[in-house]
Amino acid sequence: AAPPGGAGLHRRPAALSLQFYDEAEARKYTQNSRVVEIQSQMSERAVELLGLPEDRPCLLLDVGCGSGLSGDYISEEGHYWIGMDISPAMLDVAVEREVEGDLLLADVGHGIPFRPGVFDGCISISAVQWLCNADKKSHSPPKRLYRFFSTLYTALARGSRAVLQLYPENSEQLELITAQAMRAGFTGGMVVDYPNSAKAKKFFLCLFVGTSGTLPKGLGTECANEEPHQAKFTNERTRFRNVKGKSVKKSRDWILEKKERRRRQGKEVRADTKYTGRKRRPHF
Repeated sequence: AAPPGGAGLHRRPAALSLQFYDEAEARKYTQNSRVVEIQSQMSERAVELLGLPEDRPCLLLDVGCGSGLSGDYISEEGHYWIGMDISPAMLDVAVEREVEGDLLLADVGHGIPFRPGVFDGCISISAVQWLCNADKKSHSPPKRLYRFFSTLYTALARGSRAVLQLYPENSEQLELITAQAMRAGFTGGMVVDYPNSAKAKKFFLCLFVGTSGTLPKGLGTECANEEPHQAKFTNERTRFRNVKGKSVKKSRDWILEKKERRRRQGKEVRADTKYTGRKRRPHF
């Protein structure tokens, strides 16, 4: 069965995806170029909102990691990550893709099973709203949400952030999620990118641990006339990365950096040669 939302495949029920994603559906989802692009854009924005230090790599938690699409961006940025998801099929695809993060099969509604203060931040893409569903008689959405947020608060280092991108069905669901987060000890609030756009509008619940930080401004809120240009994420962000001196994806430098990260993790990597990163000629 297809997930709710029809063509809106990026609204993946990552936290409660067992009934939607068997092995075939998991592969189809991960091979959809539009899904990959949207996941990458939202992951980039979520990591940006974390406000991570630039002088050191961080350890991040990816809630509802699925096949590791958001984790790929975390790795590209030079950080380490651990992903949690309830779908074995999605995690199997992540293993086959040889993602650089560690993976944990778990229902986040049961809590985050890590020691206190271990993570420097947390992101989640299109997952948390599914904790509002009661798929079993024993499920209580408020209790599951509180269990998730309270254990997440404990697992995060003081002064860190959690940025959770979600698709709320209505204002009541949004209020329920926010209320349980605040009850668990978080401060912060909702950051809405492109609030006047039907397609580009995105909700990010930005939560602070231990300190009350300044809530970032949503994209596209300064000038409505700039919104169509800002909504074109890919080209704008590629240029921005070049300005910051980061390597363009799939370039020789990008490949060498990725291989070096895998070596530091103790993984077997082919030796660097003059052919590394060189594009092959097309075959006729």
